[in-house]
Amino acid sequence: MRAAPFVAFVCMAVVLPHRASAKGPRDLPSEDKATTPINPEAGEQELFSFHFQFTEATQAHPSFFAKYSGANSMSSAPDSATAFVSTMYADLRLWPGAELLFNPEMSGGAGLSKTLGVAAFPSGIVYRVGDPAPAVYIARLALTQSIGLGGGKVVNEAGPNELAGKRDKNQLAITVGRLSVTDVFDANRFANDATTGFFNWALFASGAFDYPADTRGYTYGALADLTVNWWSLRGGIALEPLYANLNKIDFRLDKSRGLMFEGEVRYKIKHRPGAISMLTYLNTARMGSYEQVLANPNAYGNNVMATRQDGRTKFGFALSMEQQITKTLGAFIRASINDGDSESWAFTEIDRCLAFGAVQSGKLWHRDRDEVGAAVVMSGLSPAHERYLQGGGVGWIIGDGALNYGAEVEGDIYYRFTLHDNLSISAIYQPIINPAYNQDRGPIHVFSARVHAAF
Repeated sequence: MRAAPFVAFVCMAVVLPHRASAKGPRDLPSEDKATTPINPEAGEQELFSFHFQFTEATQAHPSFFAKYSGANSMSSAPDSATAFVSTMYADLRLWPGAELLFNPEMSGGAGLSKTLGVAAFPSGIVYRVGDPAPAVYIARLALTQSIGLGGGKVVNEAGPNELAGKRDKNQLAITVGRLSVTDVFDANRFANDATTGFFNWALFASGAFDYPADTRGYTYGALADLTVNWWSLRGGIALEPLYANLNKIDFRLDKSRGLMFEGEVRYKIKHRPGAISMLTYLNTARMGSYEQVLANPNAYGNNVMATRQDGRTKFGFALSMEQQITKTLGAFIRASINDGDSESWAFTEIDRCLAFGAVQSGKLWHRDRDEVGAAVVMSGLSPAHERYLQGGGVGWIIGDGALNYGAEVEGDIYYRFTLHDNLSISAIYQPIINPAYNQDRGPIHVFSARVHAAF
């Protein structure tokens, strides 16, 4: 890690969390809430804000059994890796209901085995960028317009990309610009932030939701979120990467785009809040076809990339459920599926995914700001995707040269120890069975130490 770029970036201003919501309906973890600098009850409104977060994690695994290895396999030798991400969250109120979001971000370091060999990768702060050198880029530069629809008034607390003040309980929020699709879609209160909670890729988002994004998880688009009383409807369009796992965005909207629609209902069981949401999406991009390769492997060098053409589509669904069980315990389920006919494009190589878990506050043992979580992720492939890998094909994150297929199963257990309102450390253990869906490799035992600072 190069020290000079990091110091320069931190000195730019104050910063906040990776993949935090731009203007979603969910609250951020309390650790990242700021003290409201104004009095909303008196009609005061915050005009601008700056926040900061820095997260660094070191991961390691001992040696594990591997009958064979291929181009995209995780190394079976002992390995370790360190990565970091830091984001600046600037929010400026332009006129009533309008806010300008500016989020420069810096990330660096690498994942285990260069972030290869596991579909639901065990580090939520690494990307498949190939270069571990620190890089500074714009995560978000977007305009949000909120239109009040009555229903009474609620207080908007100060936070990252959130200005303090009063607003209508019912509202329509439209965000346009550079953003992350997961700012608005596929939210889950107990599994949404890899900087403080679960660390697996398929826990901060639904594994089979191949959402439009560049390599680092951002894109350009227009997202709308209508919230009325106990329900919400969301719709959006966003640009796809030019090629799979590429930072360059394809601006040919007529040939490449992602469409999303989501409905959510909120309820209470014995005064405990819960929510259920259903998402459907349709992606169009210059993707390759697994079936086309399988029909004539020699003609395409057994490489799905050789079959890419405009107009290919991928559609899927994602279900998210969350429920507060006691004052200190909450549980969740994520289930997702896509057709798996066209190659994995923007997120990861998962066509079916089920994840569930629970989060317990440390209040039970008089550590109110601490938290412990445990979750399981089970991922699978479509029949065509499975046969492609069995024949020696590779994707952009997995491919061992052969495949004895089995569901990829991972655990994610963490304890977050809060040292101060602005500082926490976490210990994380992640067992991985059948990495990259291969019963001839593993299990892998991944151990992580994570530091998170937020101001």
